[in-house]
Amino acid sequence: MWTRAIILAGGEGTRLSVLTAKRAKPAVPIAGKYRIIDFTLSNCVNSGIFDVLVLTQYRPHSLIDHIGRGQPWDLDRSFTGGIHLLQPYKGRRDTDWYSGTADAVWQNINFVRRRNPEHTLILSGDHVYQMNYADVISFHNKKKADVTLCTIRVPMDEASRYGILDVDPSGKVRDFVEKPTKPPSNLANMGVYVFNTPVLYRMLLEDSGRASSSHDFGKDVIPRMVAEGLKVYAYSYESYWVDVGTIDAYWEAHMDLLNKPPSLSLHDRDWVIHTRSEERPPVLIESGATVRDSLITDGSIVCQGAVIERSVLSPGVYVGPNAVIRESIIFTDTYIEAGAVVERAVLDKQVVIGHDSVVGKIQETGDLGITVVGKGTQLPAGFSVGRNVVLGTDLDADDFDDFDPRVIPNGRKLSNDKKRVDY
Repeated sequence: MWTRAIILAGGEGTRLSVLTAKRAKPAVPIAGKYRIIDFTLSNCVNSGIFDVLVLTQYRPHSLIDHIGRGQPWDLDRSFTGGIHLLQPYKGRRDTDWYSGTADAVWQNINFVRRRNPEHTLILSGDHVYQMNYADVISFHNKKKADVTLCTIRVPMDEASRYGILDVDPSGKVRDFVEKPTKPPSNLANMGVYVFNTPVLYRMLLEDSGRASSSHDFGKDVIPRMVAEGLKVYAYSYESYWVDVGTIDAYWEAHMDLLNKPPSLSLHDRDWVIHTRSEERPPVLIESGATVRDSLITDGSIVCQGAVIERSVLSPGVYVGPNAVIRESIIFTDTYIEAGAVVERAVLDKQVVIGHDSVVGKIQETGDLGITVVGKGTQLPAGFSVGRNVVLGTDLDADDFDDFDPRVIPNGRKLSNDKKRVDY
């Protein structure tokens, strides 16, 4: 039975702050060498699904460059499927920017239905997990379902962020409510759907004509299917899954990878996470450096006396003599000069932390959050940057002239337009 996968990858990801200032959320780097979308793409090919549509919208350039023709995932094929990236377009009929997840699929419905796939698998491009979709499709067929939703138990205090389901003992969905203020349970929708393609077409056609609809699967299409008595089933998923939609969730996902054992293994040769990698030299760790419980990626240099603890370094990161990095995520080609200290922070690509500067360590009481530094920013020497600070993209020495003493206090946000403003 032939299945076509659709990956929704157009998310702006505003809650990821400056990490999505220049890229779509699925293109955000993760775990040193990957992009977030690599997990969904790898799940597809590891599940035997080689016909994939990727729907992009917000700042798609880095995502398009990363995916290319799909060769790292064995998706550079044509007769047997392959990968196709589709953007919003103007046509003879009404088309525009996607107004919701269902609308994104509807605007591309002709591509979805081409060659009549029996099943359409709808996925998000911004979740971190390892799932065999073949098991979900087998469950779907066994239940003779119209649509199957993948579900997971989440902490009760987070349940209001998700669509919440009530199911009967057979797994059939009795009720579905999107992001309830007072959740009746913690059984959450993961945003992974298997549709019978004719049913998908009919539901999207009907939804497209409803002026009151927000044209979203979770808010509109799935609740209507439940209300109309269609065969909506829930597939229970019990392994690791995280929506890295906030800076805190993104940081915690990296800390999960450093657990013993890790919450999700990147070393399982039976379930490889594929990605596009550039050639880099081997990692160099000089005598006297200390590295504990960390992921260090190709091309990184850790100098004498440096200390790295529970951190993730992407390709080409330079850590100068006696510099310290703790519980931080450092993106590609970032340069941390001698004596600098980085704690509980996320530094985007090509950031420079000047010598003897401190990032993320100032605190009066308790945990005051994660500090984030945008792509290309250069922090001068001798600065102290507090917790929960956001430094925008492409800041240079002139942008920090007004700080005397050289301290950026907890919670401050500095943009790249020479003005200190909130994002």
